[in-house]
Parts: sequence; structure tokens; C-alpha cells
Amino acid sequence: MRQLQGMDASFVALETRNSPMHIGSILVYNPQTAPGGFVRFKDILQFIGERAQLSRTMRQRLVRVPFDLDYPYWVEDPDFDLEYHVRHVALPKPGDWRQLCIQAARIFARPLDLARPPWEFTVVEGLDNIPGFAKGSFAMVTKVHHAAIDGMSGIDLMEALHTLRPNDPPPATPDNWKPERIPNPIELLGKSYFNAVTNPLKQLEVAAKAAPGLAKAIKGLVVKDFTVSADLIAPKSRFNRKISPHRVVEGRSFKLADIKAIRALSEGAKVNDVFLAIIGGAMRRYLLAKDDLPKKTLTAMAPISVRSSREKGDMGNQVAAMIAPLGTHIEDPAERLAFVHSQTANSKAMSDAVGARNMTEMSKVSPALFMALGAQLYTRLGLANRGVAPPFTTVVTNVPGPPVPIHFTGARLESMMGLLCLTDGLGLGHVVQSYVEEATIAFTADRVLLPDPDFYAECIEDSFAALLAAAQQGAATPDAKPSARRKRAAAKAGRA
Repeated sequence: MRQLQGMDASFVALETRNSPMHIGSILVYNPQTAPGGFVRFKDILQFIGERAQLSRTMRQRLVRVPFDLDYPYWVEDPDFDLEYHVRHVALPKPGDWRQLCIQAARIFARPLDLARPPWEFTVVEGLDNIPGFAKGSFAMVTKVHHAAIDGMSGIDLMEALHTLRPNDPPPATPDNWKPERIPNPIELLGKSYFNAVTNPLKQLEVAAKAAPGLAKAIKGLVVKDFTVSADLIAPKSRFNRKISPHRVVEGRSFKLADIKAIRALSEGAKVNDVFLAIIGGAMRRYLLAKDDLPKKTLTAMAPISVRSSREKGDMGNQVAAMIAPLGTHIEDPAERLAFVHSQTANSKAMSDAVGARNMTEMSKVSPALFMALGAQLYTRLGLANRGVAPPFTTVVTNVPGPPVPIHFTGARLESMMGLLCLTDGLGLGHVVQSYVEEATIAFTADRVLLPDPDFYAECIEDSFAALLAAAQQGAATPDAKPSARRKRAAAKAGRA
């Protein structure tokens, strides 16, 4: 039995009917590489069962402390039933991409049963009319509670359930998993009393470790290693309201080489800067069409993994965060990328000064009762609709995928798109991923706040195309110098 950390527990506290706090993916497979060129559902059950020992997530369930007086615990589930967690559906004809996204949105909108290990995989057949995918391909819509995994540990789960070669055998080591007894409320209350007594000491320890980082941050502000820019404060947008229980999901794939080529528009720009600039351009186009674009730049919360190599495979979240302005106030795509790059460099310097790991450690000693009450009051009082300023407009999480093809029951993974949880005040989230030569931008949104996912997907495509065209034009005229206007925009962004 292991106790959750502060950030993990916050995802349990935030769970409501309208805000199920799970993350996941849409994975598409080509069965032509599987034995016989075909995958049966019973093959999938057997494959997952044989590899369950490679993941700590799959057979552990949550046990909450009465009255949320302390963080919940993970317990090896004595009633684990694999067939409950793996489901099977089929799309009606014609079986196109939009139907798959609609089905995935319906699946993703349903909360997980937190009295069982908090994950579900739904196999979706009937993908017979999606360009680029072979006939007979199938998808898998995955859902795993955010208390159990973050983006990087999600990739570890992917590795546990995939093989490098189609015919790789199951693990040779014996499965020594054993269920645990579920503790009774009296035992849990006793543990919470002990933790309440020792928690102040833990808080002092964390504060002592954080002090050098805070001093470094103050020094960085004085010598202007970074600045606290007004662009880091998000304006109110249509996406920062109370959400409904309904979801839409969509996404687009691009060549990873094209994403990397766009970096040349701004010296020193990273792949993540390009993704942010694309999303900034897409949100600008979408909101302009709705006559609803704020004059001030929208922002994104960009998670930063602080997971060490020795924590590979551990459950839970090991992430900090930085705020990334998206440049939605800038029309020119190259100028927007320069602005985004300068702002992310500034935010990264701030995070480095404080210490991203320190941010994560601080969350682990937050009082559980206050965390739960705060999360519930925010939702019940409807603060997202009462003018409470959002800390950021959207989320953009970058999850690098495997650089080589991987297989599930012998079927080759062809494409992967990430899905995010939403909460009141956050009605739109993005996952950007890479896999072999593919780069994807996928989004999860509240259906009321973003009722036209096809149009927003077109905005993503248009924003990408504008950046790529600017990069290609720059490559065709290598001696051309940046315009004075672009230089001023970059300089302004650097001073902000």
C-alpha cells in the first residue's frame, strides 16, 4: 500500500461528473504485421494479461481516507478483473475519421469507476474509410486516471504494452503479483493522524530545500536574467468557463521533418516553440471567426517533466509547469514564432531559477483536506463563470513518443493522438506528440464551448501551413534578412 503525492491527490479531489480527471490516447493499429494478418479480441486480452506485470498502474485501485482528511492510497486490487477494463465496440459504416473521433469523445466523457483500478481500454473496429490507414485497421481509446500517470509515465505504460517486433514473446519472468487487503476506515484515520503530526516537519524540510531556489529567482529578477511579463497573465476567453459533461476530440498529423524545418524562422527555436506557435495561430483564427479574440495574448500551461531516470515506471505525476504566451495577438506567423520562443525562454529561465523539482515537492506537503475543499468549492460556487481570472487559457503538453515503430499483439502502431482531462475554467486542452516520422496536434474540448471541432482542426492546419510557407520562403532566399518589423517584435518580446 502506497500513498498518493499531493499533485496526484489533487486530481482525485478535482474529479466531478462534469470533470472526469483521466488522460489517454487514440491509437490506430495495422494488423497486417500480426500473425495471420488478423487480431482477435481474445488475443488482445491475452496480450495485456501477459504483460500486466510490467506496469504498476494496471492492478492498483484507490482507497480514499474518510472525509478526505489525508491523501488516498494505492492498494493492489483483490477483485481485479481484466475483462472489465478492456472493452470492444465497432463503428457503423462507413467507418471514417470523424466517426472515430465522435466515439472517442463519448468514451472519454464517461468517468472511470474509482472503486476499481482507474483505467479502461476500448478496442474500436470498423475503421474502413480513413485515408492513410489500411483496411482492417483498428483503434484503441485509452483512459487512465491522471492520479496514476503523467505524460512521461504514460509513455512508460505504452512501452509495457508494446513490443519492438511483431513476434516478440511475453515476459519470461514469472508474475508474482499478489492482491492486498483493503484497509478499513479506522486504519486509514489512524494513518492520517500520524501524517498530520509529521507533515509540518516535511513542510519545513521542503521549505529549506526551496530557499536557495527562491533566492536565485530574486537575484535573477534583479540582474534581469528573466522578467515577470504582463504577457504571462491570461485574459478571459470563451474557453475559461464552467464546463459541461460533453466532449469533442480531434487532431491532425504532420511530418515531423516539417515541424523541425519551421524552427529556422527563429534562431534557437525548439520543436515545442513551433507547436505553441501553431496552436497560437489556430486559436487566433478560430476566435477571429467568432469575433471573440482578446487583444492581449492568450497563454498555455506547458507541463515540464521532472521525472528522474530512477523514477521511470513509477506511478503518479512528476511534473512542474511554466506559462507560455501563445502570440495570438500577432498575425505574422514568423513574428509569432519569434515572440513565443522569447517568452518560453524567459519562462524556462524562471522555472530553472526556482527549481522545477522544488515546485513538485511543494505540492506533496499541501494539506489534503484544504486541497479537497478548495477544489470542490471552486466547482460548486461556479467561480469560472464569476469573473475569476484564469491562470492560463489552455494546456499544451508535449509528449515525445517512440522514435521507432512499436507493436501491440503483433499489429503495428500507425498513429497516436493524446487526450486530456478538462475542468471548470479549462475548456480546451492540447497534446502534441511525435512518433517515428509523424507529429500530431490533438485537442480535447468541451462540446458547448467548442461546438465545431472540424473548424478548429482546419484552423490548426491553416496555422501550420502558414508557418511552413514562411519557412520555405526563407529557405528559398537564404540571404534575406528579417524585416525591421520582425526584429522589433522579437526585441519587444525579449524585453517584456
